[in-house]
Amino acid sequence: MSPGLRRYILVRVLLTIPMVLILVSLVFLVLRVLPGDPALAILREGASEAQLASFRAALGLDKPLHVQYFNFIGDVLRLDFGTSMTRSIPVVQEIKTFFPATIELSFFGMLFTAVVGIFWGAFAAQYRKSPADYSIRVISIILYSLPIFWLGLMLQMLFGAQLGWLPVSGRLSAGMTPSSTITGLYTVDSLLRGDRALFVDAVRHLVLPVTTLGLVLAGIFTRLTRANMLDVLEQDYITAGRARGLRERVLVYGHGLRNAFIPIVTLLGLQFALLLAGAILTETTFSWPGMGRLIVDRIYDRDFATVQGSIMFFALLVAGASLVVDVLYAFLDPRIRY
Repeated sequence: MSPGLRRYILVRVLLTIPMVLILVSLVFLVLRVLPGDPALAILREGASEAQLASFRAALGLDKPLHVQYFNFIGDVLRLDFGTSMTRSIPVVQEIKTFFPATIELSFFGMLFTAVVGIFWGAFAAQYRKSPADYSIRVISIILYSLPIFWLGLMLQMLFGAQLGWLPVSGRLSAGMTPSSTITGLYTVDSLLRGDRALFVDAVRHLVLPVTTLGLVLAGIFTRLTRANMLDVLEQDYITAGRARGLRERVLVYGHGLRNAFIPIVTLLGLQFALLLAGAILTETTFSWPGMGRLIVDRIYDRDFATVQGSIMFFALLVAGASLVVDVLYAFLDPRIRY
């Protein structure tokens, strides 16, 4: 590893730390200024003042705000995500329960986004200024402008309520949930167990939320791929390939797309944060039992610990993904190390 690359990685790591601390600090402050009393929200109406005071004292909510903040930052530095106020279990355990569903949805959503967006972008660049090009560009703008929850509701109404082809909520049908899991990813677990019925049911439940999430983000990759492909297709080596009689499909998808891929790979990593944010809306729309539903439900319950711990987990995940993408970009393009 060259000194320039080591210095670049070190700088990126040092910049990641304050970014995460700023985010979790904002989450801490926002939760405290929201109206409502966590003790009353969790213990419900009818709890005595002594019970409410005891609950606040047990969770440290009776301490001054600055003391709560520094205790919270100390837990963050120790990677302690806290204990759920509503379930009295470690937040890490709740994350282990709900996170596989989010990973499964996000992975297939990103795969759908990459395949559809990159193919549409390359196709539009190949047939520049054609009706197909104009149509793809208009569709990509419309898709990126659509609210995820609205698109999800429309797909639910069409393919679920009217046509009855696909389920509109949940990860599995009633009675299909396995008694034990290996990875928590039902598509993977079903393949490992050789359970074809479970695999088919899991895929059917994935189709609508994955399509919703993937279509909205595909518009970004379509426009980026098209723009980079237009630059690549004007290069001299593409012209030389045409002069030698190479087929246009080989030039576009075999040579041009490969050289236009570096900024696309970068965007794939940077869009991971947007994908997670979109996954929260998608999970809520489709009653998908993932991290998005967990955060929304705990916000309603005023469960500070679970919301803070979950968002801190997301922050570390996104920061780590961005760091990995930056390092990969530095390997692919040495110019950014200096």
